Amino acid sequence: MIGGVVIAHENLAKELLNVASVIVGTPNNVTAVSIGWHDDVEESKQLIRNAIKKVDSGSGVLMMTDMFGGTPSNLCLSFLQENVVEVVTGLNLPMLIKFLGIQGENDLSAVAQKLKEQGKRSISVAGEILKAK
Repeated sequence: MIGGVVIAHENLAKELLNVASVIVGTPNNVTAVSIGWHDDVEESKQLIRNAIKKVDSGSGVLMMTDMFGGTPSNLCLSFLQENVVEVVTGLNLPMLIKFLGIQGENDLSAVAQKLKEQGKRSISVAGEILKAK
């Protein structure tokens, strides 16, 4: 089972995981790390390192961050390791729910790509959808 670490600014990571848990049930091998605006970089890296160890069952770890270029994402990049640790940015609730449904797969790269596609599909302009009907 691929482990998951949700990492985002302030309390966003924990809240995304809380909401996803209500929708699909309590997840296994997934944890949240909150990075505060004024948190120490080295302490934050240690929190991430500990989270990776906590959820790593040998099938890899997918780190999901709120936005590329933000501090949480930048901190995660130092942990990238092919077929061991991957980072997906731009996390939204549909992506996290998708992850919880497919984390039993064993191909870390393929799971990361599926989340990327889910993220793209989950963005809509309501007016366009309603106009088409």
